[in-house]
Amino acid sequence: MSTKREPSFRESVDLMFNRAAGLMDLEPGLEEKIRVVNATYTVRFGVRLRGEVKTFTGYRSVHSEHMEPVKGGIRYALGVNQDEVEALAALMTYKCALVEAPFGGSKGGLCIDPREYDAAELERITRRFAYELAKRDLINPSQNVPAPDMGTGEREMAWIADQYARMNTTDINARACVTGKPLHAGGISGRVEATGRGVQYALQEFFRHPEDKAQAGLEGKLDGKRVIVQGLGNVGYHAAKFLSEEDGAKVIGIIERDGALYDPDGLDVEAVSAYIRKHGGVNMFPGPQYVKEGAKLLEEECDILIPAALEGVINLDNAERIKAPLIIEAANGPITAGADDVLRKKGTVIIPDLYANAGGVTVSYFEWVKNLSHIRFGRMQRRQEEARHQLLVDELERLDRYLGDAWSMTPNFKEKYLRGADELELVRSGLDDTMRIAYQSMREVWHGRGDVEDLRTAGFIVSIGRVAKSYEAKGL
Repeated sequence: MSTKREPSFRESVDLMFNRAAGLMDLEPGLEEKIRVVNATYTVRFGVRLRGEVKTFTGYRSVHSEHMEPVKGGIRYALGVNQDEVEALAALMTYKCALVEAPFGGSKGGLCIDPREYDAAELERITRRFAYELAKRDLINPSQNVPAPDMGTGEREMAWIADQYARMNTTDINARACVTGKPLHAGGISGRVEATGRGVQYALQEFFRHPEDKAQAGLEGKLDGKRVIVQGLGNVGYHAAKFLSEEDGAKVIGIIERDGALYDPDGLDVEAVSAYIRKHGGVNMFPGPQYVKEGAKLLEEECDILIPAALEGVINLDNAERIKAPLIIEAANGPITAGADDVLRKKGTVIIPDLYANAGGVTVSYFEWVKNLSHIRFGRMQRRQEEARHQLLVDELERLDRYLGDAWSMTPNFKEKYLRGADELELVRSGLDDTMRIAYQSMREVWHGRGDVEDLRTAGFIVSIGRVAKSYEAKGL
């Protein structure tokens, strides 16, 4: 973290909010209502582990109930505190509003290092935490719907869902009390990859606009662009994997907690990820150059920098030395407010967190809808789509025979065209559509207003405007 005095993560979010709100014409008092956190609950509970009672502290913060349920992840980390949880809850409000997911913002956290406990112990801790939240309606399909975050995943969500169902045996929508569940427990295809996939779609959309690329001094497509990723967790891994495998980008640097790997010719993301899973870090990974002080790699020459792990990794200490012309915030709050000022003055284009990592909540929304409708996407229409396509293919095949050598179908057109969309394809389609439309709403403000210099301010203006409209419609 930075040695220079700069705002905390919470203050950073407030400063960025204030910068946008200052450019808006909100009625007196409404700005304050939107900015403040509605409520934060702190729960302390004991669990008997290894022959003694251990006490844990957890939080669930509700930032805005302009729409319900409120939505937001639960993170397990030693650094979890009330300020961080409240800042993340506020970001969730703006994120949901920006991508038009019908939720208010919330966030939860448990002060724990999950690596210190085995699965059975973690299950007991998680169930007890879920019990404490659920009995206060801080987990509830129609009021508050958590999801995974740092240190949690499908497994924890399955435990929470089961705990809620045990406490609410007649709630037919019990599965919708939490998202990010495993598929067999009511989850949805494509949820694990969703945030990283959203980062890919965000970059694809950015690269569709020549004006926006020019702002960052970039041209052409994603193909061949040099990418540095900080943090190869769920989000960083999927973003790096899709960008390199599907868009032809070159991941030249990967920064992890024990150092970094650098190779100007591109790294094999899959191999590095497998190595980290096995060995817990990147040190001793064979081949590319190993950099002990990983954070130094943030300052390396590249086209796109993707901070995908922690808050505040780009701060007043290193902002001046960041060379990437385009930064996409795959993590929450990786750039402090101070660093944001420095980078803006330098002309760096930043695709902000409240948009860039909204893929997770978007697909969570699809999962929640799936749980409430009690049917998987595509189940009704898929085969009917295939049957209609079959009619066309049969007709083309007849034409093929009739015309002889004069015309024939393109090879593999048939199997590509005949496939009806399954749940995963529908989820990706919905996510792509969401990311495109949200980006366009931001860039409209960015380019359409002389007083808006950057995408972050534009994103906040769009979000705050939508939340304000919700409150006004409620008659507040």
